[in-house]
Amino acid sequence: MDRAGALVAAVAERGGPRLPAVEWRASLVSTSDRLKGLARGGAPEWTVVVADEQTGGRGREGRTWVSPPGGLYLSVLLRPRFSCVGLLPLAAGVAVAEAVGELGVDTELKWPNDVLASGRKLAGILSEAASGASGVEWAVLGIGVNLALDAGSLPSGMRESVTSLAAEGRADASVPGVAAAVLSRLGAGYDGLMSDPRAVVEAWRRRAAPWWGGLVDVRTEDGPLRGRLQEVDDDGALVLELAGGERRRLLSGEVTRVRPAAGP
Repeated sequence: MDRAGALVAAVAERGGPRLPAVEWRASLVSTSDRLKGLARGGAPEWTVVVADEQTGGRGREGRTWVSPPGGLYLSVLLRPRFSCVGLLPLAAGVAVAEAVGELGVDTELKWPNDVLASGRKLAGILSEAASGASGVEWAVLGIGVNLALDAGSLPSGMRESVTSLAAEGRADASVPGVAAAVLSRLGAGYDGLMSDPRAVVEAWRRRAAPWWGGLVDVRTEDGPLRGRLQEVDDDGALVLELAGGERRRLLSGEVTRVRPAAGP
């Protein structure tokens, strides 16, 4: 059985969603770009594309996702029939956290789409969607998990902010095993969004990095903001309290914790 077939069988054995098609490539520019093309062609929900490496992987806001061999680079096609599509990245974050938790790796979630281990980025999620007259037609979730990264292969500015399962003591983690765990957990989260989206948000909150009440900088499309982190609301929006007490609700942005200045 090839790797694609083995992944379909592994997810089914775990009671996860039925995968109608899995395309596993040695190399792609981007698994999400490939899957978006398949989505436009009518590919069914839960079609999956996996690559051993990406030559043009992307994160949020067009940033590069370094994708050398040895990581999990996976995209999954969803055709949601519910209104809370904005919660998909949170559900995916919980799925990844639960999947690596099976390996004994403790994680925290950083809004809106990062999975941290030991305070460093272990995984990231990119959600992209297309809408028509009747609403969202499809969504593609791109999921990248660092299994084993050579720090020397990373840009110098990233080396202290990124970790991997190997660095967290699980050098034995396999790409197929983590992929099966993530997809199975994501299936449960997707069902949760259809039946009880607040429970999915609450599951995310329980795993959130404990920055509540602390000062953060948020880079938004309209410019930078600084304020105290209040909560993630039931719609998945970040609530920030600005100077003067104004509360701002954000649907997207890049959050950075403001650490106190060192004393003398």
